[in-house]
Amino acid sequence: MAILVIAEHDNHSLKGATRHSIAAAGELGGDIHLLVAGQNCETAAKFGQSVPRVSLVKWVELDNPSAENLANLVTSLSPSYTHVVAAATTYGKDWLPRVAAQLGVAQISDVVRIESPDTFVRPIYAGSLWTRVRSLDSLRILTIRTTAFEPVAEVGGMASLESLPADHAAGHSRRVSQELHTSERPDLESARIVVSGGRGLGSAEHFRELLEPLADQLNAALGASRAAVDLGYVPNDYQVGQTGKTVAPELYIAVGISGAIQHLAGMKDSKVIVAINKDAEAPIFQVADYGLVGDLNQVIPALTQAMAITG
Repeated sequence: MAILVIAEHDNHSLKGATRHSIAAAGELGGDIHLLVAGQNCETAAKFGQSVPRVSLVKWVELDNPSAENLANLVTSLSPSYTHVVAAATTYGKDWLPRVAAQLGVAQISDVVRIESPDTFVRPIYAGSLWTRVRSLDSLRILTIRTTAFEPVAEVGGMASLESLPADHAAGHSRRVSQELHTSERPDLESARIVVSGGRGLGSAEHFRELLEPLADQLNAALGASRAAVDLGYVPNDYQVGQTGKTVAPELYIAVGISGAIQHLAGMKDSKVIVAINKDAEAPIFQVADYGLVGDLNQVIPALTQAMAITG
């Protein structure tokens, strides 16, 4: 049994989601091969030492890969494998369904537990229920909910590195441009602490004025509810929830977030949840470990100041 794990990287290092995916693949019990695909990604490939073999594909069409080109590459490699595994991130959700469609097999999404090579557990109804899925396909296509698996070590082992030719045709689409929101704060999906804001912040300016100083004091990532994103308070990549990112930090601070099930699906696995809301009946308090009913305009500045004093 051979398992192909698709690496997420920035050409210099592997992203944390890849280490979670490798951990999940390890529970399948087969030989794990890591695919690092890009244009100038040799450095990133050297970080894949925790698997027996790393396959490197250098192709100009993968410099800023479209879903079509990456899917075509993985589809061409799939006959050699019993499983194809990727993280259930924006990246993995973009192209892996194309692979499943091209191969005529089912994709099993957001796997949170692996019971055997053909049986998996995943959430349904926004995480309200768990379902056990058995796949009878000869090739299993899996996306892994990273918060459910402890990551493998960043280094270790002596992987053999092989280069594969990119001898397949490019797709009909190409990426013309890409705009990325950059921040010195920790990555939202891997941060130890997340401060999230919702509709209750009132405006984009208020969101920044109240939450950014607190996040800086805590060295935390900033997140947001879908309502805050839809209202234009923050970019889409801040969104936490069923249609956004799934996080499970050690500490999650929800400010002005009512707690719609769509949002809870993306953060309820956090180790400690602190909710701050003026509505004592807000659903967020049902999942919070600590709740504070109060005016966020007074609570957040006071909390930020207290953090500054204590260092």
